[in-house]
Amino acid sequence: MPASSPSIPPPPGRRIDALDLARGAALAAMATYHGLWDLGFLQLTPQNLALTPPGRVAAHLIAGSFLLLVGIGLVLANGGGVRWRPFLWRLARIGGAALLITAATRIAFPQSYIFFGILHCIAASSLLGLPFVFLPVPVTALAAAAVMLAPQVVAHPLLDAPALYFLGLGRGLPDTNDWVPLFPWFGVVLAGIALARIAGPRLAGSAIARWRARNGAARGAVLAGRHSLAVYLVHQPVLLALFTGLVTLTGPHPKAGLAGFRKDYAANCTRTGGEPQACRIAARCTADALRREGLWGSGKPYSAEQRARAQSLSQLCYEAAEGTAAPP
Repeated sequence: MPASSPSIPPPPGRRIDALDLARGAALAAMATYHGLWDLGFLQLTPQNLALTPPGRVAAHLIAGSFLLLVGIGLVLANGGGVRWRPFLWRLARIGGAALLITAATRIAFPQSYIFFGILHCIAASSLLGLPFVFLPVPVTALAAAAVMLAPQVVAHPLLDAPALYFLGLGRGLPDTNDWVPLFPWFGVVLAGIALARIAGPRLAGSAIARWRARNGAARGAVLAGRHSLAVYLVHQPVLLALFTGLVTLTGPHPKAGLAGFRKDYAANCTRTGGEPQACRIAARCTADALRREGLWGSGKPYSAEQRARAQSLSQLCYEAAEGTAAPP
């Protein structure tokens, strides 16, 4: 595949420390996000901060940074002509790791296993994005915009079939712990390709390209960036093991799940005919009563006697809340 316009990749065997540093920074952000998810999942924090709106924005920014770097890396590695052996070896490693993640999460989280996460998207996008390394930059830029906008334009219930979830063009959200569908995320890879095609020749001999990590922190980040796949595969099992050990020593946070319980209680109460204000008051009252009676946070199913007591407390709370919420 000859390039349609010259781009200057690094010399063979020569890596760009600045790019590896960027990967290392993205890995650090990803590990922080996963750590927050683990803390919430194991109930070491009152709520799972990774699932809050700011947490979801952070997750999108982190995924986007990785995929943008994938596009840039495709140009730097293959802009002067496809290096088939390194390209196919990298594709095999990422694809194999993606299948490993699917198999492991299918065992650990059968109801929400990862069938098309960040590694799956990187593998597919690397293959689909390779021709765009050699197409005119305006074509790649327009394709990037089209792919990113497609979910807002093309979304249709017929595309909600489970076999098509990887496209991201349906209207529903699959139950999975990591979902990075081709639309819109392949568009970010294409944006990285266009960016590298435009800026690559200008940066080839620049201070950024010549920069080398000197201090320990920068060299550590660069090393992690050079081995990003290994870091990705290892960090989450390590974090889960550490936090699981911690929760066995400390127990769950006393307020873990409290906000979610109140929200679900109020929603169910309103849906079954309760007055919204009374339902919100009863939700707080019931949570407090369950904690006071030792029925909160045991992690074990209620016995018949405990279930009856919990239902009685809920009923008493709602009756009291009705009187409080009633207009004078």
